[in-house]
Amino acid sequence: MENILNMPKHVTIIMDGNGRWAQSRGKERIFGHYEGAESVRACVEYAVEHKIPYLSLFAFSEENWNRPQAEVSELMSLMAKSIFDEMSTFARYNVRFMVLGNRAHLSDSLNRDIDMAMEKTASNTGLTLIVFLSYSGKWDIEQAAVKFAKAGAPEGRFQEFLVTSAIPDPDLLIRTSGEQRISNYLLWQCAYTEFYFTPVLWPDFRKDEFEAALIEYSNRQRRFGKTAEQLQNEDQQTK
Repeated sequence: MENILNMPKHVTIIMDGNGRWAQSRGKERIFGHYEGAESVRACVEYAVEHKIPYLSLFAFSEENWNRPQAEVSELMSLMAKSIFDEMSTFARYNVRFMVLGNRAHLSDSLNRDIDMAMEKTASNTGLTLIVFLSYSGKWDIEQAAVKFAKAGAPEGRFQEFLVTSAIPDPDLLIRTSGEQRISNYLLWQCAYTEFYFTPVLWPDFRKDEFEAALIEYSNRQRRFGKTAEQLQNEDQQTK
Protein backbone atom coordinates (compact mmCIF):
# COMPACT_ATOMS: atom_id res chain seq x y z
CA MET A 1 0.00 0.00 0.00
CA GLU A 2 1.20 3.48 -0.86
CA ASN A 3 2.37 5.71 1.96
CA ILE A 4 -0.27 8.43 2.35
CA LEU A 5 1.34 11.51 3.85
CA ASN A 6 -1.76 13.65 4.30
CA MET A 7 -4.37 11.44 5.97
CA PRO A 8 -7.78 13.09 6.52
CA LYS A 9 -9.18 13.30 10.03
CA HIS A 10 -12.77 12.69 8.92
CA VAL A 11 -13.87 10.77 5.82
CA THR A 12 -17.54 10.60 4.91
CA ILE A 13 -19.04 8.33 2.24
CA ILE A 14 -22.26 8.46 0.26
CA MET A 15 -22.80 4.75 -0.31
CA ASP A 16 -24.52 4.69 -3.70
CA GLY A 17 -25.21 1.97 -6.24
CA ASN A 18 -26.48 -0.96 -4.18
CA GLY A 19 -29.69 -1.36 -6.16
CA ARG A 20 -28.00 -1.08 -9.55
CA TRP A 21 -25.36 -3.61 -8.47
CA ALA A 22 -28.08 -6.12 -7.61
CA GLN A 23 -30.22 -5.48 -10.68
CA SER A 24 -27.22 -5.90 -12.98
CA ARG A 25 -26.97 -9.42 -11.56
CA GLY A 26 -30.64 -10.18 -11.96
CA LYS A 27 -31.36 -9.92 -8.23
CA GLU A 28 -33.66 -7.80 -6.12
CA ARG A 29 -32.30 -4.46 -4.92
CA ILE A 30 -32.03 -5.59 -1.31
CA PHE A 31 -29.26 -8.05 -2.24
CA GLY A 32 -27.11 -5.05 -3.12
CA HIS A 33 -27.64 -3.57 0.32
CA TYR A 34 -26.57 -6.82 2.00
CA GLU A 35 -23.43 -6.96 -0.15
CA GLY A 36 -22.84 -3.29 0.61
CA ALA A 37 -22.61 -4.20 4.29
CA GLU A 38 -19.38 -6.04 3.42
CA SER A 39 -17.99 -2.82 1.96
CA VAL A 40 -18.85 -1.05 5.21
CA ARG A 41 -16.89 -3.65 7.13
CA ALA A 42 -13.90 -3.31 4.78
CA CYS A 43 -13.84 0.49 5.10
CA VAL A 44 -14.13 0.34 8.89
CA GLU A 45 -11.20 -2.07 9.01
CA TYR A 46 -9.14 0.19 6.72
CA ALA A 47 -9.93 3.26 8.81
CA VAL A 48 -8.92 1.42 11.98
CA GLU A 49 -5.71 0.10 10.42
CA HIS A 50 -4.69 3.57 9.26
CA LYS A 51 -5.83 5.41 12.36
CA ILE A 52 -8.41 7.63 10.69
CA PRO A 53 -10.24 9.19 13.66
CA TYR A 54 -13.70 9.62 12.08
CA LEU A 55 -15.55 7.67 9.40
CA SER A 56 -19.16 8.55 8.58
CA LEU A 57 -21.60 6.85 6.23
CA PHE A 58 -24.76 8.21 4.61
CA ALA A 59 -27.01 5.18 5.02
CA PHE A 60 -30.55 6.52 4.57
CA SER A 61 -31.86 9.98 3.75
CA GLU A 62 -35.15 11.53 4.76
CA GLU A 63 -36.10 11.39 1.08
CA ASN A 64 -35.52 7.62 1.07
CA TRP A 65 -38.70 7.15 3.11
CA ASN A 66 -40.49 7.66 -0.23
CA ARG A 67 -39.05 4.42 -1.61
CA PRO A 68 -41.25 1.30 -1.87
CA GLN A 69 -42.34 0.24 1.61
CA ALA A 70 -40.98 -3.28 1.19
CA GLU A 71 -37.48 -1.96 0.46
CA VAL A 72 -37.62 0.50 3.35
CA SER A 73 -38.65 -2.27 5.75
CA GLU A 74 -35.80 -4.48 4.53
CA LEU A 75 -33.31 -1.64 4.98
CA MET A 76 -34.44 -0.97 8.53
CA SER A 77 -34.21 -4.70 9.31
CA LEU A 78 -30.71 -4.76 7.83
CA MET A 79 -29.71 -1.81 10.00
CA ALA A 80 -30.93 -3.57 13.15
CA LYS A 81 -29.18 -6.80 12.14
CA SER A 82 -25.94 -4.98 11.34
CA ILE A 83 -25.88 -3.28 14.72
CA PHE A 84 -26.29 -6.62 16.49
CA ASP A 85 -23.76 -8.41 14.27
CA GLU A 86 -21.09 -5.72 14.56
CA MET A 87 -21.05 -5.23 18.32
CA SER A 88 -18.17 -7.70 18.68
CA THR A 89 -16.31 -5.87 15.89
CA PHE A 90 -16.79 -2.55 17.67
CA ALA A 91 -15.36 -4.07 20.84
CA ARG A 92 -12.40 -5.68 19.05
CA TYR A 93 -11.43 -2.51 17.21
CA ASN A 94 -12.31 -0.08 20.02
CA VAL A 95 -14.89 1.66 17.78
CA ARG A 96 -17.29 4.30 19.08
CA PHE A 97 -20.61 4.01 17.24
CA MET A 98 -23.00 6.90 16.63
CA VAL A 99 -26.22 7.39 14.66
CA LEU A 100 -27.25 10.91 13.62
CA GLY A 101 -30.44 12.01 11.90
CA ASN A 102 -34.14 12.52 12.47
CA ARG A 103 -34.64 9.47 14.64
CA ALA A 104 -38.30 10.34 15.29
CA HIS A 105 -39.07 8.49 12.05
CA LEU A 106 -37.44 5.26 13.26
CA SER A 107 -39.27 2.47 15.04
CA ASP A 108 -39.07 2.18 18.82
CA SER A 109 -37.24 -1.16 18.54
CA LEU A 110 -34.60 0.22 16.18
CA ASN A 111 -34.11 3.27 18.39
CA ARG A 112 -33.58 0.97 21.36
CA ASP A 113 -30.97 -1.01 19.42
CA ILE A 114 -29.21 2.21 18.42
CA ASP A 115 -29.23 3.54 21.99
CA MET A 116 -27.84 0.25 23.26
CA ALA A 117 -25.00 0.25 20.73
CA MET A 118 -24.14 3.89 21.36
CA GLU A 119 -24.16 3.41 25.12
CA LYS A 120 -22.00 0.29 25.03
CA THR A 121 -19.40 1.88 22.75
CA ALA A 122 -19.43 5.42 24.22
CA SER A 123 -16.17 4.93 26.11
CA ASN A 124 -14.28 3.42 23.17
CA THR A 125 -11.37 5.59 22.10
CA GLY A 126 -10.49 4.35 18.61
CA LEU A 127 -12.33 5.11 15.40
CA THR A 128 -15.60 7.01 15.71
CA LEU A 129 -18.05 5.49 13.22
CA ILE A 130 -21.06 7.69 12.44
CA VAL A 131 -24.07 6.42 10.52
CA PHE A 132 -26.40 9.08 9.14
CA LEU A 133 -29.87 7.58 9.22
CA SER A 134 -33.06 9.42 8.24
CA TYR A 135 -30.89 12.49 7.68
CA SER A 136 -31.01 15.46 5.34
CA GLY A 137 -28.88 18.57 5.28
CA LYS A 138 -31.87 20.90 4.99
CA TRP A 139 -33.58 19.25 7.97
CA ASP A 140 -30.38 19.58 10.00
CA ILE A 141 -30.07 23.29 9.26
CA GLU A 142 -33.77 23.90 9.97
CA GLN A 143 -33.73 22.12 13.34
CA ALA A 144 -30.50 23.90 14.26
CA ALA A 145 -32.02 27.28 13.35
CA VAL A 146 -35.00 26.67 15.64
CA LYS A 147 -32.76 25.70 18.57
CA PHE A 148 -30.38 28.58 17.85
CA ALA A 149 -33.22 31.10 17.93
CA LYS A 150 -34.74 29.66 21.11
CA ALA A 151 -31.37 29.71 22.85
CA GLY A 152 -30.68 33.29 21.84
CA ALA A 153 -27.12 32.23 21.13
CA PRO A 154 -24.61 34.81 19.86
CA GLU A 155 -23.48 34.95 16.24
CA GLY A 156 -20.82 32.38 15.39
CA ARG A 157 -22.27 29.56 17.51
CA PHE A 158 -24.81 28.23 15.00
CA GLN A 159 -22.79 25.11 14.25
CA GLU A 160 -23.15 24.02 17.87
CA PHE A 161 -26.83 23.30 17.21
CA LEU A 162 -26.30 20.98 14.25
CA VAL A 163 -26.52 17.24 14.97
CA THR A 164 -22.82 17.04 14.04
CA SER A 165 -21.68 19.48 16.72
CA ALA A 166 -19.66 16.78 18.48
CA ILE A 167 -17.66 15.76 15.40
CA PRO A 168 -15.36 17.67 13.03
CA ASP A 169 -16.49 18.63 9.54
CA PRO A 170 -15.49 16.10 6.86
CA ASP A 171 -12.14 16.57 5.16
CA LEU A 172 -13.05 14.20 2.34
CA LEU A 173 -16.43 13.15 0.90
CA ILE A 174 -16.49 10.04 -1.28
CA ARG A 175 -19.48 9.18 -3.45
CA THR A 176 -19.67 5.89 -5.29
CA SER A 177 -21.59 4.81 -8.43
CA GLY A 178 -20.59 7.72 -10.70
CA GLU A 179 -23.17 10.24 -9.47
CA GLN A 180 -21.66 13.69 -8.93
CA ARG A 181 -23.86 15.42 -6.38
CA ILE A 182 -24.18 15.41 -2.59
CA SER A 183 -27.95 14.78 -2.44
CA ASN A 184 -28.91 17.04 0.46
CA TYR A 185 -26.13 15.63 2.66
CA LEU A 186 -24.12 17.68 5.18
CA LEU A 187 -24.86 20.92 3.34
CA TRP A 188 -23.42 23.15 6.06
CA GLN A 189 -20.56 20.87 7.08
CA CYS A 190 -19.13 20.34 3.57
CA ALA A 191 -18.31 24.00 2.91
CA TYR A 192 -14.60 23.19 2.47
CA THR A 193 -14.71 19.43 2.07
CA GLU A 194 -12.80 17.81 -0.78
CA PHE A 195 -15.03 15.71 -3.07
CA TYR A 196 -14.07 12.42 -4.70
CA PHE A 197 -16.45 10.74 -7.14
CA THR A 198 -15.87 7.20 -8.36
CA PRO A 199 -17.85 5.07 -10.86
CA VAL A 200 -17.40 2.02 -8.61
CA LEU A 201 -20.71 0.80 -7.21
CA TRP A 202 -20.80 0.61 -3.41
CA PRO A 203 -20.85 -3.21 -3.10
CA ASP A 204 -17.58 -3.28 -5.09
CA PHE A 205 -15.94 -0.52 -3.04
CA ARG A 206 -13.35 -2.18 -0.82
CA LYS A 207 -9.95 -1.33 0.68
CA ASP A 208 -8.15 -0.72 -2.63
CA GLU A 209 -10.84 1.73 -3.77
CA PHE A 210 -10.78 3.46 -0.39
CA GLU A 211 -7.04 3.85 -0.60
CA ALA A 212 -7.24 5.29 -4.13
CA ALA A 213 -9.56 8.02 -2.81
CA LEU A 214 -7.19 8.80 0.04
CA ILE A 215 -4.20 9.01 -2.32
CA GLU A 216 -6.11 11.46 -4.52
CA TYR A 217 -7.00 13.52 -1.43
CA SER A 218 -3.40 13.50 -0.24
CA ASN A 219 -2.25 15.07 -3.51
CA ARG A 220 -4.62 18.02 -3.23
CA GLN A 221 -3.85 21.35 -1.60
CA ARG A 222 -6.60 22.62 0.68
CA ARG A 223 -6.57 26.43 0.68
CA PHE A 224 -9.67 27.40 2.69
CA GLY A 225 -10.00 30.62 0.70
CA LYS A 226 -6.31 31.51 0.93
CA THR A 227 -3.80 31.73 -1.90
CA ALA A 228 -1.07 29.16 -2.48
CA GLU A 229 1.51 31.82 -1.56
CA GLN A 230 -0.17 32.47 1.79
CA LEU A 231 -0.16 28.77 2.63
CA GLN A 232 3.49 28.47 1.63
CA ASN A 233 4.43 31.40 3.89
CA GLU A 234 2.47 29.85 6.79
CA ASP A 235 4.28 26.54 6.28
CA GLN A 236 7.65 28.29 6.35
CA GLN A 237 6.75 30.16 9.53
CA THR A 238 5.84 26.92 11.32
CA LYS A 239 9.12 25.21 10.40
